[in-house]
Amino acid sequence: MKVRRAVFPVAGWGTRFLPATKAMPKEMLPLVDKPVIQYVVEECLDSGVKSIIMVTGRAKRAIEDHFDISFELESVLRKQGKEALLKEVRRIALMADIIYVRQKEPLGLGHAILSARDAVGNEPFAVLLGDDVIHDPQKPTLARMLEIYERFERPVIAIREVPPEQVTRYGIVGGRLLEGGVVEISSMVEKPSVDTAPSNWAIIGRYVLPPEIFDYIEETKVGPTGEIHLTDALSRLLQDGPVYGYLFPGTYLDCGEKLGYIKAMIYYAMLREDMSSELKEFVRELLK
Repeated sequence: MKVRRAVFPVAGWGTRFLPATKAMPKEMLPLVDKPVIQYVVEECLDSGVKSIIMVTGRAKRAIEDHFDISFELESVLRKQGKEALLKEVRRIALMADIIYVRQKEPLGLGHAILSARDAVGNEPFAVLLGDDVIHDPQKPTLARMLEIYERFERPVIAIREVPPEQVTRYGIVGGRLLEGGVVEISSMVEKPSVDTAPSNWAIIGRYVLPPEIFDYIEETKVGPTGEIHLTDALSRLLQDGPVYGYLFPGTYLDCGEKLGYIKAMIYYAMLREDMSSELKEFVRELLK
């Protein structure tokens, strides 16, 4: 079956960005003039997946409002003759078919995905983390992963190499490198020690999964941190058949932590013709 739906787990508290996220979801933090999550939604749409399921929690209303029509704002823009901005805010409201599901308890990524089971149905689906931004000017990373899924008809996970000392921060996979950046995964473990990590291939926030993953998540025990880890469910899925990783070529920007977010802000500002020159000059002055 074709992948028609994508799940966005966006129920987290965003405690790393407090106090900025006390009243605003971390996914709504701006990268220049668009919120982080919009970049991820646009990757999803550019990959041909038009139906999105947002798994939200308390204090996430701003995400719903962003992707909804704002008649008051549109009226103001129309009166002021700001047609370009009017067109853009209307485009955002109409860009995707989005439904919202509540994750009632903060029990981790696996539980958030399980919360979307009824909305997904019995068909394969994608998962995209709303604070992991990947920029690939050639082709969206999710689009490449969907091609791999259609080729093997098995789960696909985005992975990238990280410095060995950072493996303790990620889910890590081991396996055999095939052609085209595809890895046939043989093992995976959540946040291993440096000594026990099977490789330095880290799982990044893109997945293409079969509906059977819901059963594996249901059977997964809560971990030491009080969360149900998706990696643990995937490890059990791996015992019943191949799982593939994709070493994507795009630029990965981790907007879920402060330094990564600042880097992402600079990266996207540098891509803008209307500000890159002045920004470069400003940075040169700071470095003197």
